[in-house]
Amino acid sequence: MIATDHKDKLVSVVILGEFTLADFRELEETVCLTVKFEGPVNLLLDFRQMADFTVDVAWREIRFTREHAGDFERVAVLTDSQWITWSAWLSRAFVSADVQVFEDEAEARSWLES
Repeated sequence: MIATDHKDKLVSVVILGEFTLADFRELEETVCLTVKFEGPVNLLLDFRQMADFTVDVAWREIRFTREHAGDFERVAVLTDSQWITWSAWLSRAFVSADVQVFEDEAEARSWLES
């Protein structure tokens, strides 16, 4: 399950429990709609409460990232997981956005707003 919020050019997503393909499609809709009306967005992805993700999400994320490489200005990833940190750094090769990993939400939000 996910919880999404967007204000101006900031899209915030919190993943709770298992991250499914339906959840990822909801994230895509929110991002695409915001990009359509606001232009490139800043994205806050909070993985701190994610328990797991399905394999189809991983493949869809790669495809989505490549299709929308220019739609992001900054991406802040909130996590304490080394695996997600490595994945975030790897995704930098596919997007023109500045991608940073944080453990503290206030720091992540501050960076996105600067």
